[in-house]
Amino acid sequence: MSVKINGLSVIGLNVKPVTVEMDLDPGLHSFRIVGLPDKAVEESRERVGAAIKASGAKPPQKFNRKIIVNLAPADLKKQGPAFDLPIAIAFLAASTQAKFSPLEKIVFAGELALDGSLRSVQGALPMALFAREKNLILVLPEENISEASLVKGVKIISASSLKQLIAKLEKNTETEYVIGEGLPANIKETVINSDFDIGFIKGQEQAKRALEIAAAGGHHVMLSGSPGSGKTLLARSMPTIMSRMTEEETLEVTKIWSVAGLLHSERPLMTERPFRTPHHSASVVSIIGGGTYPKPGEITLAHRGVLFLDEFPEFQRPIVEALRQPLEDGEVTVARAKETISFPARFSLIAAQNPCPCGNLGDKEIECICAPRDIMRYARKVSGPILDRIDITVSLMRIPFSKLREENTESSEEIRKRVETARAVQNERFGALKITCNAELSARQINNFCKIDAQSTQMLEAAHNKFHLSPRGISRILKVSRTIADLSQEKNIGPQHIAEAIQYRQKEES
Repeated sequence: MSVKINGLSVIGLNVKPVTVEMDLDPGLHSFRIVGLPDKAVEESRERVGAAIKASGAKPPQKFNRKIIVNLAPADLKKQGPAFDLPIAIAFLAASTQAKFSPLEKIVFAGELALDGSLRSVQGALPMALFAREKNLILVLPEENISEASLVKGVKIISASSLKQLIAKLEKNTETEYVIGEGLPANIKETVINSDFDIGFIKGQEQAKRALEIAAAGGHHVMLSGSPGSGKTLLARSMPTIMSRMTEEETLEVTKIWSVAGLLHSERPLMTERPFRTPHHSASVVSIIGGGTYPKPGEITLAHRGVLFLDEFPEFQRPIVEALRQPLEDGEVTVARAKETISFPARFSLIAAQNPCPCGNLGDKEIECICAPRDIMRYARKVSGPILDRIDITVSLMRIPFSKLREENTESSEEIRKRVETARAVQNERFGALKITCNAELSARQINNFCKIDAQSTQMLEAAHNKFHLSPRGISRILKVSRTIADLSQEKNIGPQHIAEAIQYRQKEES
């Protein structure tokens, strides 16, 4: 007897349907799985057998049958333990040990433990989105129910064990499912992490202003300064001044973290903007993404949030150069032998560096001990094309003791209100366009939304001639100027906005 059960495979951030076909033929016992399974899928034979036995049914080993499982389509690589459950259900149906109600409209995903309990799987959220789109009932482990329920309208059957699930499937499945409630109503009530409130940072007013502009327009920032000048603390405070995520952004980020296996039942929803800070010794794959079965890297985990790269020149050159595409396009493409997968990577980069190897170049109190050739070599570690993609560069000086005694300045909440007002202006301006902030403007859209008057044009031309600005540099200045005008709640870009934007590029362009 042969049966077909619906399963799912997560490829990148997308879900592909997989048909689990099982056939039991007379003959000496054997149990084979075909259809490009990985090691985890092949090992499911042992988990399925033990789980079925623990559930009180007769396991495959007790049947004098040739058992073959085909995972179709055969040319799609299958990975992970999520196929345990559909294989077990297929065997119980094929061996007539369970009389299930019709399973054509049901899709299964779950890992089995040896005692028959169901363990959570990665990617429950994209699976739920797929099931809703195809009008299927999704069967998942109980640990995944809170995550899958974030998809409004999806039909879900959950269970803590295979035995419990069998009992549910033998009843009328139309009465056993629950319907996803969608995102909670209080999703925008995000509490700011008071440990990193920007108001606690003494001095560095220019850097705070730069971060406010970056948060309002989605721009990239380079912080250059001596050790102890506050680069890391400023970067940590960035998420506290960014606008709260929309429902669409929340689902985007949660979907990524679901596929990466970073969600858990107590925290199934990402409500705060991500902040990722990988070490400079990290590998290319861990930062950019990829692998035998491509997984999102740090730049994708930072999607809609902040990617903080401390000691930026110390990162491997291939990592720094691989940032070109995501900094420009907001996505990264990972190519493998048989497939190409794109991951979203629309983050705000904050890169931090010392001005020289010893960190004291330009310091008025501590003398730099670096040789000129060492300073030149250090400066060349970050290429011109990467610097050209960074919108805002700020030099931080050591904070004098008198500044440390001053009262706290504006809090993160006060700055966030201005940022959210500027974002609201941008949302109204862009309307139906798939743009969330000024940093995402294309060359054609810059011409439409960043028009400047004659005086501003003269100022920009003078900066172009003096600092040898590239066309990309000009575009970045215009986008930053548009954000500065939005923060000032001014409809048109004026010379004062252009002047402020230019000062953030002088260091790397001169």
